[in-house]
Amino acid sequence: RKSKMQFYFCKVWVLFSYLCCSYKYRRTGFLRDRYTIPSLQSRTVLYNSVIDDDLTIMINGLPGLMAAETAKVCLERGYKLIPMGFTGKDPPEYTYTVIGSNGKSQQLQLIEGPGVNNDASAILSSIKNSYPNCILIDYTHPSAVLSNIACYVENNCDFVMGTTGVDAPAMKKEFESGSNYAVIAPNMAKQIVALQYALDQMSNRFPNSYKNYKLKVTESHQSSKADTSGTAKAIVSHLTKLNGESFQVDEIEKIRTPEAQIAFGVPSDALGGHAFHTYSLTSEDGSVSFELQHNVCGRRIYAEGTADAVMFLDSIRRSHPEKRLYNMIDVLEAGGMN
Repeated sequence: RKSKMQFYFCKVWVLFSYLCCSYKYRRTGFLRDRYTIPSLQSRTVLYNSVIDDDLTIMINGLPGLMAAETAKVCLERGYKLIPMGFTGKDPPEYTYTVIGSNGKSQQLQLIEGPGVNNDASAILSSIKNSYPNCILIDYTHPSAVLSNIACYVENNCDFVMGTTGVDAPAMKKEFESGSNYAVIAPNMAKQIVALQYALDQMSNRFPNSYKNYKLKVTESHQSSKADTSGTAKAIVSHLTKLNGESFQVDEIEKIRTPEAQIAFGVPSDALGGHAFHTYSLTSEDGSVSFELQHNVCGRRIYAEGTADAVMFLDSIRRSHPEKRLYNMIDVLEAGGMN
């Protein structure tokens, strides 16, 4: 199912338009590491949106839903999938068939990965020898991330990681011990990341512009998601700069029951995978209100962003830049996305 994205900017369009116009003059720190950033011109030149014949993709995390959707998008785009991928301990099946909407299909062998298989590093070394220009996509379990990164570093494998729920400094520390390249991002949906970055810019340029406005945040995700959305936390951090007030994470209203989700506007066929967020700012007397929504049905938007990140990484690594670790803002700035 295709993702449906809706952004509503009620009465803030003038500010947002101004922000977009001024974007190129100011870049601050949302999701940005401290590596040297190449110029926009060099990034654009480096980005190649044509699939190279020698590029191959290894999908790790099947049969997980995000890994499955990403494998489907990659197959539909014409990427060459390596016929095996890492999985967790004791998967229900040791094969998985990727079926694209264009009729293409490919069967993959699933192999227990690092952390649960002492032979995983040797297996990845053999895969790297057979597919020297491979890029690994990681949508595994948070408990596997650090051991996965260590294995990728040990075998000098470039990778794109969208697995969430892991301590970012620990991931970076593990990665920095190697020489490979990576895109690591907690949110691969490029449109949502662009919105987060725009709000970050807005909050830095116009702090307290919504002073004394009360913030209310409601987010709905599939019932299997127990924690509060990281995207909601990030956007709240920007909005509190605008209204100058503290707002605790536990003040975010989480909706996890099907009945409440349907009442919130979630289609019944998206209850198993969605991200509906609403943020509102209301004046003290209630006479003025501003509302922002981003509503996603399914996982397609994240898979498409992941596929774009693969293209970005494949292009950027061929020039052997000093910077090795990238995020989705780098992908956005490079342009050329599908």
